[in-house]
Amino acid sequence: MKIYTRSGDKGKTGIHGGQRIDKDDIRIEANGCLDELNSMLGVVRACLPEKHEFDHILFSVQTEIMVVMSHVATPSAVREKNPNKLNEEMVAFCEQLIDQFTEKLEDSRFFILPGGNLVSSHLQLARTIARRSERRLWTLNRKDEVPVTILRFINRLSDLLFVMARYEMQLQGKIEDKWQHFLYKRKQDDKNK
Repeated sequence: MKIYTRSGDKGKTGIHGGQRIDKDDIRIEANGCLDELNSMLGVVRACLPEKHEFDHILFSVQTEIMVVMSHVATPSAVREKNPNKLNEEMVAFCEQLIDQFTEKLEDSRFFILPGGNLVSSHLQLARTIARRSERRLWTLNRKDEVPVTILRFINRLSDLLFVMARYEMQLQGKIEDKWQHFLYKRKQDDKNK
């Protein structure tokens, strides 16, 4: 089977259900962001040392993103025909991990500058791609309903990636570069003085 088909040379691409749409349609843009996110998570996994606890987490996330992409590529009118089932537990999965890692983190009263080491930096980049994916999904949602599970999952995923980036820094004994106090925490601190 050839990797190129020439069928997209006129700016159209096929989606689930057989319809052909513009390559810059919001559905394709949203899926492109998710594809980029999934690829970035692959980069993170490639940077992990052997048997790192993040590997199985990110593998599960990557697998679910593939399912999510198949649903984003499917118009809501024919979505029930999509054989890939969304994992309704992925939001809870992310929340549980966020809580688990947050418990182990030192409280931060600052905005954090992305960086530190390769794993943390790439997790922060993945977080920003997740945020962009979420924005594009909400744009698509105004045109054609996106399952709420997908919207919630990508939102929680960006939070999880942020916490994982911070936790990785702590695991490696690295100091986070701080930018400035969160305003509401500064006000709390001033009150408590």
